[in-house]
Amino acid sequence: MSAIYTDSSKSPKERTKDLISKMTLEEKIGQMCQIDGNENAEFWIKERNIGSFLHVTGEKAIRLQKMAAEETRLGIPLLFGIDAIHGHAFHSGATVFPSQLALSSSWNPQLVEKVGNITAKEVSVTGLHWTFSPVLCLARDARWGRVDETFGEDPYLTGKLAAAMIRGYQGEDLSHPESILACAKHFIAYGETQGARDASESDVSERKLRSIFLPPFKDAVDAGCATFMVAYQAIDGVPCSANKWLLKDVLKDELGFEGVVITDWDNVGHMHNLQKIASTIKESCEIAIKAGNDMIMSTPDFFENAVELVKEGVISESLIDDACSRILEIKFKLGLFDHKRYPDSDKYKIFMGCQEHIKASYESALESIVLLKNNNVLPITDNVKKIAVIGPNADDVQAQLGDWSFGPRYHPEIPTIEYHPDYDISNIVTILEGIKKRAGKDFEVYYEKGCHVIDEKNENIKGAVEIAEKSDIVIAVIGDTIVLNGETRDRAALDLTGAQEQLLKALKNTGKPLIVVLINGKPLTIPWIKENADAIVEAWNPGMEGGNAVSSILFGDYNPCGKLSISFPKGVGQQPVYYNQLPGWHGGKYADMEPEPLFHFGYGLSYTTFEYSNLKTSKTVIDCNENLIVSVQVKNTGNVAGSEIVQLYINDIYTSVTTPIKELKEFKKVFLNPEETKTVEFQLPLTSFSFVNANCKRCVEPGEFEIMVGSSSRDEDLLKTIVAYQGELKEF
Repeated sequence: MSAIYTDSSKSPKERTKDLISKMTLEEKIGQMCQIDGNENAEFWIKERNIGSFLHVTGEKAIRLQKMAAEETRLGIPLLFGIDAIHGHAFHSGATVFPSQLALSSSWNPQLVEKVGNITAKEVSVTGLHWTFSPVLCLARDARWGRVDETFGEDPYLTGKLAAAMIRGYQGEDLSHPESILACAKHFIAYGETQGARDASESDVSERKLRSIFLPPFKDAVDAGCATFMVAYQAIDGVPCSANKWLLKDVLKDELGFEGVVITDWDNVGHMHNLQKIASTIKESCEIAIKAGNDMIMSTPDFFENAVELVKEGVISESLIDDACSRILEIKFKLGLFDHKRYPDSDKYKIFMGCQEHIKASYESALESIVLLKNNNVLPITDNVKKIAVIGPNADDVQAQLGDWSFGPRYHPEIPTIEYHPDYDISNIVTILEGIKKRAGKDFEVYYEKGCHVIDEKNENIKGAVEIAEKSDIVIAVIGDTIVLNGETRDRAALDLTGAQEQLLKALKNTGKPLIVVLINGKPLTIPWIKENADAIVEAWNPGMEGGNAVSSILFGDYNPCGKLSISFPKGVGQQPVYYNQLPGWHGGKYADMEPEPLFHFGYGLSYTTFEYSNLKTSKTVIDCNENLIVSVQVKNTGNVAGSEIVQLYINDIYTSVTTPIKELKEFKKVFLNPEETKTVEFQLPLTSFSFVNANCKRCVEPGEFEIMVGSSSRDEDLLKTIVAYQGELKEF
C-alpha cells in the first residue's frame, strides 16, 4: 500500500488524493459527519469513521483522538470544533474577551486580530482545532436575538473586522502549532429575517444580497477563511443548505472558496422537520449533498441515508469525493496528520488565562467602551468622596460575560447566579469589584442591587435610594442579561425590563449626579436615560476584565475612544434605523416620531474634543487607474490626549437604481495630544465608488459622488465635498 498520505513532505493535495483512493464509500461519508461528542463517540469513531466532533474538551479530546489514530483502519484524525466566540469562554480558566459586538465598537482590526490570535493559542492547547467564529451577519434589526454576536450593522466595518479575526485565528499558516480553523458564518442574510425572528424566512433579492450581505463574506474568502457555516433560514423559499446556486455557484465558483462548507446545527433535519421542503430525511440528505454542503452538523441520520443514496445511484460518488477531499485537505493543511494530532500540553500553563492574555482582554474592553453622554460629571474627580454603585448588572458575571460563555447554554426564564460547578469565576472582575478596586481608600463605595433585570417584584428601590442620598454620585449599572440574548431569544420590545426604569427614576429624584453604565447585548430603547442621565457609558458585554476597564474610564485613567457600530432606535417601531438607508421615504418620518436614531452609527464621545477642517481631494475627477486621495485635518481642541476614529462615507448622488444615502468606505484611528493637529489621508480605489446594478453586476456609473468625512455618520458631524467620474460604465 502506498503511504503518500502519511508522508509529510508531500503536498496536502497529493496526500488527499492518495488517501481518498484508499477509502471506502462508508469511510468517506463518515468524514462528512459532525456529531456531539457526548453521544456514543466510540461508536461513531469505530463504526462510522466520523470526521468531526462537537462539545468535546480536555482529556476526552485527547483520548478520542488516540482512538481514531490507533483503532481505525486509516488512522484519520478527528477535527474538534467549539464555539469560541469571544475567547475560549466555555473552558474554565481561559481568557474571556468582550463580545463581538463590543469589539466592533473599537473599530480596531489590529486589536480584533490579536483577540483571535490569543483565542487560537488557548483553544489549540486544549486539543481543539476549530472555532465557529467570526459571525458576519449584519445587525439591522435590534429585536434579533443574536445581535450581540455580530460586528454591528455595516458591511464594510464587518468585513474588515472579520478578516482581521480570521487572520488572528489562522495565523500565516494553518500548520502553525497555535493556529485554529476560522469559520465565517452564517452564510447568508441570516439576520435579515421577517420580524427579526431567528432562523425564519429572509426576504432578500439577489441584488440586495450582493449589495449588503455578500461583501463581508467575500472579505472572509480573501482573508483565507478555511470554513464557512451555512445559515438556518430560507431565502425566497429555499433553505440556505438546499441552495446550490448560493453554495456552489456563488461561494465555491464565483468567490473561489476552496475550504469546507458545514451546515449549522441539524440544517439537514430541519429541511424535513421544520421547513417541510423534503418529505423524508433521506430526501433532505440528497438535497444537501447536491447543494454543495461538505460536512453535516448534528444530523445523525445523514450517514446511513447518504450511503444508501450513493448505492442506489441517486447521488454520484464524485460528489462525496469532492466533499470528503475538502475535509481531508483541511486536516492535512492544519497538520493534524503530523505534528498537531495531539496538543502541546506543556504550553497549557503558559498560555491559558496568562497575565499577558488577561491584559489583552482589559485593553480590548477599554477600546470597546463608548461614551454616549457626559454633562461634565466624568471623569470622577477628587471632589467626589462617596460613590453609590447600584443596579442589577453591577455584580453579575453572567450579564457581563454575555452569551457563549461559561455554564449551560440555556438558562431558566429568571436566572439566579448559579454558575457551572466546574467553572472558575474568581478571575472575572465585575463592575462593582472594578470600581471598589480603583477607588481604594480614597473613596467610600456603597452597593445595592436595587432590582432584578427581569423580575419586577424582586426589587429594593428604597434601599438603593438610601445609599444614593448619602453619596456624592450614583453609578447605575443596568441593561439586559443572558436570557434576553442569543439563539431563540428574539425580543418584541427593547425597553428596559423589570423595575430598572423605576429604579433610575427614583435615583434621579435624589438630585445626585446619575451615571448610567449599560451592560447589554444589543441597543435598547432608552430615550428617558438619554434625556435624564448625566452621563451614559455603553460597555456592552465587556468580558472578564470589564470591571477594571469600566472603572478606568469612569475615573479618567483612560480616555474613551469607542464608536458605535450599530444605531440605537428611540422606539422598537422606529426600526430600521441603520445609517445606510435607501432614499424615497414619502414624508421622511413617522407621524409620531422623528426619523433620527437615538444614537447614530459611528457616534462616540471623548474626554477631549476634536475639530475637523480642510477636507481635500487629490483630484475633482476620479481616475480609473489611480486612487483618489482624500485628506482632512483633525485637531485635538481639548486639554486631554485622546484617539479619534475618523470615518469616510460616500454617496453616489444619482444612480440607475436606488442606493444608500451614505456608505462607510474607510476609517482610521488617530491619536492626538492636546492642541495637536494631524492630517489623515485615505486612498480610494475606483471600487469604492461602485454599487450593484439592476443586472446584479457591481459597477461604477459616470456621475457625481459626495465624499463625507467626520466623527460619525450624522450629517452634522461630516465635512463634505464633491468629485465626479466621467468615464464609461465599468463593471467589476
